[in-house]
Amino acid sequence: MTEKQIIQVINPNTSLAMTETIAAAARAVAGPQTDIVAVSPAQGVPSIEGHFDEAVAAIGVLEQIKAGRNAHGHVIACFGDPGLLAARELARGPVVGIAEAAMHMATMVATRFSIVTTLPRTVIIARHLLRQYGFEHHCAALHAIDLPVLALEDGSGLAQQKVREGCIQAMRRDGSGAIVLGCGGMATLARELTHELGIPVIDGVGAAVKMVESLVALGLSTSKHGDLDYPLQKTLSGQFERLNLL
Repeated sequence: MTEKQIIQVINPNTSLAMTETIAAAARAVAGPQTDIVAVSPAQGVPSIEGHFDEAVAAIGVLEQIKAGRNAHGHVIACFGDPGLLAARELARGPVVGIAEAAMHMATMVATRFSIVTTLPRTVIIARHLLRQYGFEHHCAALHAIDLPVLALEDGSGLAQQKVREGCIQAMRRDGSGAIVLGCGGMATLARELTHELGIPVIDGVGAAVKMVESLVALGLSTSKHGDLDYPLQKTLSGQFERLNLL
């Protein structure tokens, strides 16, 4: 019998409702030999909507990576990909961020894509990532629904409707062949919107899970030759003692 592969899916914020949404999206696409372990930090920020939030959340991501180092791979399920490179240093298996994964997938199914995200300030952060990952010229436009992340979990349905409207607007105005959903909390909307709009609407959670599955199947993990080698052995002090590998 083929060994089950364990993929740890990390929601970097402390919202348990969003962790459940992300877990559902991950399990919906995971193969039969994959076990999804969805986790979130016990302390940190309830939502991630800026650089400060990302900096705080990155510590929680690293704590979860350390706790789950026996997993075969990891997904960072926040569209800012907080702590991604540090997580790759720490982890034994591959680590993929959902923004990175969604952008890669979009370029495989369309020559141009648009991003629909939450707040206007996160549009700027997404632009930074487009430049960092080399996808700046593939992205036609970015759109914000102008609602906070946790509006996706308030039960009103308003944020989901705004996402739908944003995707329709992007398809009509941008000339894009695909749309990337710019928040982990939007993950469960992708299939319905793909069917409704008739173009690929890409959820980064599902994209990242499939990428990690592929990397594990190919026997590939983060290169430890160079800057992503394991962290240098140092004794951390104070509140960071819990991250010690010694």
